[in-house]
Amino acid sequence: MRWNRTITVVDCHAEGESGQVVVGGVPHVPGDTVFDKRLHLQNHVDDLRRMILFEPRGAAHHNANVLVAPGDPRAQMGYVILESTEYPAMSGSNTMCVATVLLETGILPMTEPVTELTLESPAGLITVTCDCKDGKVTRARLVNQPAFAYHLDIPVTVPDLGEVVVDIVYGGMTYVIVDVDRLGLEIHPAKARELCTVGEAVKRAAARQIDVVHPDNPEIPGITNIVLAGPLRREGDELHARNTVVVSPGRCDRSPCGTGTSARLAQLHAKGLIEVGQRFVHTSITGTMFDSHIVSTTTVGPYDAVVPSIAGQAWITGIYQMGMDPTDPFQRGFTLADTWMRQIDDLGPVHSAAE
Repeated sequence: MRWNRTITVVDCHAEGESGQVVVGGVPHVPGDTVFDKRLHLQNHVDDLRRMILFEPRGAAHHNANVLVAPGDPRAQMGYVILESTEYPAMSGSNTMCVATVLLETGILPMTEPVTELTLESPAGLITVTCDCKDGKVTRARLVNQPAFAYHLDIPVTVPDLGEVVVDIVYGGMTYVIVDVDRLGLEIHPAKARELCTVGEAVKRAAARQIDVVHPDNPEIPGITNIVLAGPLRREGDELHARNTVVVSPGRCDRSPCGTGTSARLAQLHAKGLIEVGQRFVHTSITGTMFDSHIVSTTTVGPYDAVVPSIAGQAWITGIYQMGMDPTDPFQRGFTLADTWMRQIDDLGPVHSAAE
């Protein structure tokens, strides 16, 4: 074979959501921090993301992570998250995949019954407590960077829907959160296309009408995702809810979504609906669950914030080499609106939901 690029990929998913981990074949990525490395990949090496995630090698539901050297000496590994239309600062499901791959492939040593990891994401340090048995990570519990609400109960005018009241919350990505009952929708696998169509419309309207800037890092994107939140219910001292996150450019997260769960915890706390330490079980459209709670409270700039803890499990599904032949006509991949909601090849490396 005469590939001009070869990378080694470990396929993995966390509670149903794809989280491929690139473990070899990527040249040194410069930058003092992992966020700097994220910017370098975004601005100078975006062909790598397109090769992995766009067709004919990738698919609309794929995510990937590139292992990089950490900038912070407290971290054992760094990772840059790649998604269909952006480079997120943080992702809970991808973090679970990274931790699982690092330990189960032997890149980092596994200690049973518990291995403690400190990883550097673009958002900052993430600690992950991995329960391990017989060489398998049976649960990964991460402590995220702080999550906080920018706006609560703010109206957004949505074409064909009228005024929709939403919350704007940061959980590692910036979310619109809207009660699915307000939209007259049901969180069910058979309704996934309708959920995506309506969710994208609300998200785009919010991104056009509401500008938010992260107080600690203005380069973190504004609104790019939406949580369609099911009703909150109490079971004893616990809280439970179903949700689906519509990921750009318009498909449902297969897991309960780690940053979406973090945002929901911040939203619930801001509304006085959950206490520190209280268990919140978040269920996805596929029926998988994340076990979460608020570790503590803090502040981020002018905003009251919470420190979320999210737990789930990831599974390795394959290990393979991905290559690019120099005569392949799809060097940068392609997308089609039949599965990607809209054709995004010519929008550049990263764009907001408003575009």
